[in-house]
Amino acid sequence: MTTTIIANLEKLLGGPRDNALLRYSLGAEWLKAGDAARAAGFLREAVARDAAFSAAWKLLGKALAEDGQATEALAAYTQGIAVAEARGDVQAAKEMTVFARRLQRQLAGG
Repeated sequence: MTTTIIANLEKLLGGPRDNALLRYSLGAEWLKAGDAARAAGFLREAVARDAAFSAAWKLLGKALAEDGQATEALAAYTQGIAVAEARGDVQAAKEMTVFARRLQRQLAGG
C-alpha cells in the first residue's frame, strides 16, 4: 500500500501541488517503507519550503535518528522545538523535547 501511495505522491512532484505538505507526506511514507535516508531528504525539503512546519521538523528528527544521524536529528529537534514554541504548538514542542533528551543521553554515552 505504501508503495502505491508513494508512486501517486511522486507524480505530483514538480507540479502546482508541489509544496511543503507534499514533501512531508512523501517523507512520512518513505519512513513507513523503511527508507529513513530518503525520508529525511523529503523532510529537509519540506522544512526548506516551510520553516514553520513543526510536524515536519519532528518527523525529520525521527528520520535522521532512524538513519543513525543522531547529531543531525538533535539539531532538527532543537529547531523544531523553537518553531513549535513560536507557533504555540505545545504538544509538538513537548514531544520533540522528550526525543531530544533521549538523543542527548545517547550522544553522551548514557
